[in-house]
Amino acid sequence: MKRAVFLDRDGVLIEDRGYIETLKEVKIYPFTINALKKLNKYFELFIVTNQSGIGKNLITKKGVKKVNDYILEELKKHNIKINQLYCCPHTKEDDCDCRKPNPYFIYEAIKNHNIDIEKSYVIGDHPSDVEFGLNAGAKGIYVLTGHGKKHIDDLENKDLIFDSLKEATEWILSNV
Repeated sequence: MKRAVFLDRDGVLIEDRGYIETLKEVKIYPFTINALKKLNKYFELFIVTNQSGIGKNLITKKGVKKVNDYILEELKKHNIKINQLYCCPHTKEDDCDCRKPNPYFIYEAIKNHNIDIEKSYVIGDHPSDVEFGLNAGAKGIYVLTGHGKKHIDDLENKDLIFDSLKEATEWILSNV
């Protein structure tokens, strides 16, 4: 079985600029490439993103797919392999199975990619990202980029908090 890191998109890998669907709005953090290269040596990587702007009709599925494909291509240029990008298009009110903190996408990855969830991590900038990991049996890591500082008081599990993906990566790799 393989170890994995599940990464939120906005606020972890790229700057959170609200509901985006054009490539000019994508700003990859300067530390993202290096951090993912390091993680990719030991872990399978997945991106899991809630994109409720689709369900709210503020952005389109096509626009979000274009942004997601662009991010994957940029990472691929640096030999970073993302096993799968999972995207929930629903609003909170839709009460779907796939919206974080529901662990639906982690269970899909476990089933389809032979993931050892107890040796895996989730990194995000919302309390729901940490809950997403904990709900599946992974370690949830909270970062202060994106919405991290704004929502820290809502975070129930404050065991693993780091300034950014860079510091979270260093911690993970020191525990491999």
